[in-house]
Amino acid sequence: MRSFGIATVLLSALSLAMPACSKKDGTSGDGEEGTAPQVFTFNNGSEPETLDPHKMTGVPEHTLALALFEGLTTHDPKTLAPRPGMAESWESSEDGLQYTFHLRKDAVWSNGDPVTTADFLYAWKRALLPATGCEYAYQLYYIKNARAFNEGKIDDFSEVGVEAKDDHTLVVTLAGPTPFFLDLTSFETLMPVHPATVEKHGDKWVKPGNIVCNGPFVLEEWSPRERIVFKPNPKYWNHEIVKLTKLVALPHDNVDTAYNMFLEKEVAWIRTIPLPKIDEVKQNPDYYATPYLGSYFYRFNVTKPPFDDVKVRKAFSMAVDRVSICRDVVKGGQIPATGFVPPGIHGYEPVSGAGYDRNKARELLAEAGYPGGEGFPEVDLLFNTSESHKTVAEAVAQMLKENLGVTVGLRNTEWKVYLDEQRSLRYQLCRAGWIGDYVDPNTFLDMFVTDGGNNNTGFSDPEYDRLVAEAAQEGDAKKRMKILRRIEEILVVEKLPILPIYFYVNQGLLAPKVKGFHHNIRDLHPFQYISIEGD
Repeated sequence: MRSFGIATVLLSALSLAMPACSKKDGTSGDGEEGTAPQVFTFNNGSEPETLDPHKMTGVPEHTLALALFEGLTTHDPKTLAPRPGMAESWESSEDGLQYTFHLRKDAVWSNGDPVTTADFLYAWKRALLPATGCEYAYQLYYIKNARAFNEGKIDDFSEVGVEAKDDHTLVVTLAGPTPFFLDLTSFETLMPVHPATVEKHGDKWVKPGNIVCNGPFVLEEWSPRERIVFKPNPKYWNHEIVKLTKLVALPHDNVDTAYNMFLEKEVAWIRTIPLPKIDEVKQNPDYYATPYLGSYFYRFNVTKPPFDDVKVRKAFSMAVDRVSICRDVVKGGQIPATGFVPPGIHGYEPVSGAGYDRNKARELLAEAGYPGGEGFPEVDLLFNTSESHKTVAEAVAQMLKENLGVTVGLRNTEWKVYLDEQRSLRYQLCRAGWIGDYVDPNTFLDMFVTDGGNNNTGFSDPEYDRLVAEAAQEGDAKKRMKILRRIEEILVVEKLPILPIYFYVNQGLLAPKVKGFHHNIRDLHPFQYISIEGD
């Protein structure tokens, strides 16, 4: 899916015997007498970069988008299968190249305006316009002529394969077979925005008092670096399903703080565990660890020395002992990774890349002109503020020192700065994470095309670009998977603009009073299904 920082979700429960607004857990008396207060407070891990669905790229932002906006489809909380969202139904052509969506006639924006096909046309055009700066614009490239419009090769948006037959009938023509398209229509880049609000307020349209949304919640308060508060949207088409009376997102990046809040029963869900306490946490019956569709890796800036040399990149990759990192550092069941696409995707055989081989790593560095690390410049490793990222970075730096004789300095920044440094290539080596936007290898591979919106390495390879385009046109499932596997070989065996480290697991602590929460490989938990059960 997107860049992965830390996103720790925290839930509050209050004692009815205490006065409202004076609870230890910070909740107010919003529940009816004799019932559990339906207040869900979660730590989102960082201050969000934006609440604009067309400008967000990270997990912290995506989590909040699920509360505020809804696309044509939404997610089943158990299976992640597409469910009707703004579209109450749809049908596709026999060849799978055309979808007709029928919007709900009872769907309205939070200000009462009807949600219409014109809103989707406006939103998708906005996402594709270069001036918007949407790094995820390529998620619309599966629509006919969308890429050409985004790249300025055509000027008329009416040539893009999306047409409003009337206010409630949207016809989408695809550029090629896209088996995951109904997953994409629930993704934030394809969510609608309210045109009049965007036009009136510009970049400030997502601020409290300005924002108009169509999801299960509305924005009530945004106190930077303190909290973001949401309340139910009474205009939401399915508002009767919403049980929570308040949703509070906290921006703390201190994992120990979140863990202590859980131990004190001030919160009921955290999904990041302090690494030094992992053995202790595993003894807690509320601990869980489940499969996750995500990869933890480092990016190389391949546009400048020393990482413009593939031999240097391979040497670094082969000098890192992933097994040791998973066993001795993170210790949460993570899977050592030399490939980039996580295991478990039906029909796809993952690729194994350059594994740990310190002798071969030294040979490669010598061939690159740095025998024993002699003359190799000191490089910096960028990561967003997190104790776990710091611990992994320290372990990697120590391995590179011992195995290659090179010195790696550590540089941590807050989430917003980290994202800006990464996308601007103001780094040499950079910690990263990627969570699948849909269950298909393509979500891990298509971003590394030349000038890809989330490439952020400077990597460019003509064969890679050609094969990504070829896979997008291949209708035979087996042939398509074969092409995708070749793409991954280029990425992790031959060119290595990235250094895979491990495949994530979902791990955290969850109190049993949280209901409507279902573990899934994308760690998506739509808030409209969550409720709190009394003691």
